[in-house]
Amino acid sequence: MKKRRRSDRDQRFRAFPSMEQSALKEYEKLESRTRRVLSNTYQKLIQSVFLDDSIPNGVKYLINRLLALIEKPSLDPIYIGLFGSTGAGKSSLINAIIQQAMFLPVSGESICTSCIVQVSSGCCEQYEAKIYLLSDQEWKEELKNLTKLLHRTEEPDREEADMWDRDDAVEEAIWKLQMFYGNGAERKSYEELLRARPKGKIPTSRIITLKAEEAGELSVKLDPYIRTQRRDLDGESAETQIWPLIKHVEVTLPKSELIPEGVVLVDIPGTGDFNSKRDEMWKKTIDKCSVIWVISDIERVSGGRAHEDLLNESIKACQRGFCRDVALVVTKTDKLHLPEYLRERKVGNRAILSQREAVLERNEMIKLQRNRILKEKLKRKLPADSKVLEASDLVYTVSAQEYWQQALLTEEETEIPRLRGYIRERLLDKKKRMVTKYVTEAFGLLLLTDSFNCTENLPNEYLHMSGLRRFVEEKIQLLEKAIDQCFAHIEQPLQEGVRNARTSYRRILGACLVRSRGNQGFHQTLKAVCLKNGVYASRTLARIDLNEAITQPIYDQIDPVFGSIFRAGMPTCSTLLPHIEAFKHSLQEKMMEIGVRNGWKYDSYKKSFLIQEISAILGGLEDYILRKKRRIYESLTTSVQNDLKPCYEEAAQIAGKKACERMKDVLRRGVERQVAEGMFERAQERMQRQFQLLKNGITEKVKGSIATMLTLASSQGDGLYKELADVKSEYKEMEKLHRSLKEVAENAVLRRGMQDFLLRMSPSKAVPPKA
Repeated sequence: MKKRRRSDRDQRFRAFPSMEQSALKEYEKLESRTRRVLSNTYQKLIQSVFLDDSIPNGVKYLINRLLALIEKPSLDPIYIGLFGSTGAGKSSLINAIIQQAMFLPVSGESICTSCIVQVSSGCCEQYEAKIYLLSDQEWKEELKNLTKLLHRTEEPDREEADMWDRDDAVEEAIWKLQMFYGNGAERKSYEELLRARPKGKIPTSRIITLKAEEAGELSVKLDPYIRTQRRDLDGESAETQIWPLIKHVEVTLPKSELIPEGVVLVDIPGTGDFNSKRDEMWKKTIDKCSVIWVISDIERVSGGRAHEDLLNESIKACQRGFCRDVALVVTKTDKLHLPEYLRERKVGNRAILSQREAVLERNEMIKLQRNRILKEKLKRKLPADSKVLEASDLVYTVSAQEYWQQALLTEEETEIPRLRGYIRERLLDKKKRMVTKYVTEAFGLLLLTDSFNCTENLPNEYLHMSGLRRFVEEKIQLLEKAIDQCFAHIEQPLQEGVRNARTSYRRILGACLVRSRGNQGFHQTLKAVCLKNGVYASRTLARIDLNEAITQPIYDQIDPVFGSIFRAGMPTCSTLLPHIEAFKHSLQEKMMEIGVRNGWKYDSYKKSFLIQEISAILGGLEDYILRKKRRIYESLTTSVQNDLKPCYEEAAQIAGKKACERMKDVLRRGVERQVAEGMFERAQERMQRQFQLLKNGITEKVKGSIATMLTLASSQGDGLYKELADVKSEYKEMEKLHRSLKEVAENAVLRRGMQDFLLRMSPSKAVPPKA
C-alpha cells in the first residue's frame, strides 16, 4: 500500500522538473503526516467523551476545529481563465499546453467553442467529460424569453420585415428553437412549445458523462456538444439536438506530464450568454479565476472594441473577484508577411535575413509596446503597488501552430513552455503557502489539546484573562474606527462619480442606442436587451450592458480607491487587510506581554495556542472579505438595473410599427425620470450600505471568534474542561513537523538556486533552419 501511495504521488507530480518534484513531495509528506496526527488526535478525543451525557464547551470547540482541519481540502484549484473573442485561438492554445493537437475544436476565424469548457488533470485512468445541462426551470425561463423575442402583435411593414431578417438576436432564437424542437418551432407560442416534445433525449440527471481510453476518442465524442453548430447543416446528430441546453463542460485528463493536478484551464467565451443562468455562470467563472489570460491574435491586438472590452472585463475581475494576475497572450505570432514588414520596419539598421528573424523581432516589439500599454491601463484602474504591476511578464507572444510544426520557431520560442512554467510556479507557491498555514494551525491545536491534561493551577489566571478581554474589547473598538476611516476614502470619489454620471448619462445612453446603420438589424436586439433588464450577450455581437455603461463614470472615479481598500500590502489609512493584520499582531504582542509578566511563562502551551489561534481566526477573514467584495462592487449596476426594471419591462412589450424608435423613447424617458428621482444617489447609498454591512460582518466575526477562544483558554476551574485521553505522542510528532517547515523551505530555496545555475550553464537549443 505504501508503494502504491508513493507511486500515485509520483504520478501526480510528473508535470514538474525533478527539483520542483522534490519540493512538492516534501510538502505533500508534511501535509499527509499532519493529517494523520490530526486524525489520531480526533479519534482519541471522540473516544474520551463518547459516553458522556454532556460535552464541555472547550472540548466541543476543539473537536470541531480538529474535524474542520481534517476535512479541509488539500488545495483549492487554481483557475486560469483564457478569455478571448471569436477566433482568438483559446482552444488551440489549450490544446498546445496539454499536448493534444486537436482535442478541443478549432476552426480559423469562426466561433468554435460554444460554452465554458474547463480542462484539468486528475487521478482518473481514462479521459472523461461531464456535460452539464440547463435544468427544466432554467430552460423554461430561456424559452419564455426566446418566444417573447419572436412575438409580433402587429403585421410589420416591409422596412421592419427587412430589419427582422437581418437581426442577429432573432436569427439565434429561431436557430435554437428549430434545433431543439424542429422546423416551425419559431412560429409556436410559449405554451405550445411547453407541450412539444424535444427532438433529442434529455437525461433526467441533466448531466451527460463521456469516457474514453484515448484523447482522440473522447475528442470525437465531445466535439458535437461543444462545437458551435453551423446553421447551414442539413443533417443533425442526436448530440446536436440538445445543444441549446448545454450550460458548461468539465473535461478531466488522466495524470498529465504537462498540466499538474490542481490547475484548471478555463476556455471562456468573450461575451456571455442570452440565458440568465449561463450568463451568471460566465461572470462567476471569470471572478473565481486567480489568473486571467486575455487572448488576442496578432492581427487584432493593436486595436478594436472587442479587445478593449476583454481587457476592461479582466481588470474588473481584479476589482470584484479573486483575480490577482492579468496577462495578455498574443496568439498566431508566426503570421507575418515579410515584404510588407520590411517595407514598414522602423527598427534600427540591422538587416533581416529570414522570416524567422522578422517574426522574432516583431514579437519582441509587440511585447514591449503592449506591456507598456497594459501596465498604463492597469495603473489607471488599480492601486500603484498592486502585485500584478510588479510582474515581469505581462505579455506573451505564442504560436500554437509553430509549437507543432517548428518550421520557423523553436519550441521555446513559441512560449508554450513558458506558460507551462508559469502554471507550475503558481501551483508550487500556493502549495507551499497552504501547507505552511495548515501545519502551523494544526500545531496550535495540538498545543492546546495536550495542555488540557495539565494539572498546574496558575495563580490569578482568571484576573489575567479578564485583563486580556478588556484589552481585546478596546482593540476591537479601534479596529471598527480604522475600518470606518478606511471605507470613508470611497465617499468623495463616489460623490464625484455620481456628479459625472448625472452630466454624461444622456450621451452614454444615446451612444448605446445608436447603430451605424440606424435601426436596421437592431430592432429585436434592443428588444432582447430590454427582456434581459438592460443586458444582452450574443456569440457574435459585442456584449451590451446599459446599466454598466450608465454607471461607468462612477466606476472610473472609484476604481483606484476601491482596489486600494481591498489590496494586501503595507498598512495605510485606506487599506483594509493590513488593519486586520495590525489588529492581530497587537493581540499577539499583548498576550506575550501578559504571559511573561503574570506567569504564563510556566504555561507556554496556552500562550502559543492563543497566538496561533488568533492567526487562524483572523486569517479566515480574508476569504470572507473577498467573497463580499463582488457584491459591493456590483452594487452600483445592480441598483441602477433594479431602478430601471419597470422601463425595461415596458419597452420589451412594444411591437408593431416604429417599434424600435418607440422602445428607445421609453428607455430615454425612463432613465430621465429615474435620474431626476435620484437613481445615482440611491446607487451611491446602496454601495455605502454594503460597505457598512461588511464592517458589521467583520466585527461580529472577530468578537464571536475571539470571545470563544478566550473562554476556551480560561482556567480548568471554569468547568469547561475534563480530563482527556493522553495525546503527548501526537503533540511531539506535531512539534517535529512544525520544526520541519523551516527545513523544507530552505531546501526549496537551495534547489531553486541549483536549477537556475544549471539553466544558465546549459547550451542553448538548436534553432530551426532559416526560412
